[in-house]
Amino acid sequence: MAVRATFQGTVIAESDDTVVVEGNHYFPPESVVAGYLEPSDAHTTCSWKGEASYHHVVVDGARADDAAWFYPDPKEAAAAIKDRIAFWRGVVVE
Repeated sequence: MAVRATFQGTVIAESDDTVVVEGNHYFPPESVVAGYLEPSDAHTTCSWKGEASYHHVVVDGARADDAAWFYPDPKEAAAAIKDRIAFWRGVVVE
């Protein structure tokens, strides 16, 4: 079953190959529509996943700061989500 991420009613990612960790769907990067993510300088650290990097989500002028995150170099326990993208802050995943 495909999982879809939308922002402001626009599909920004869709895949039947998400990995669910702590209730968040991590999408393969190729399933995210090009042009809706802008780089962010934000980073956070999870004790078991490692350091997360962020993107802003921007659709038709509407913006959600740091609403997408990913782990470019996760710890071994989180290897399954390397480079996969998860969403929050106004992005609806269903």
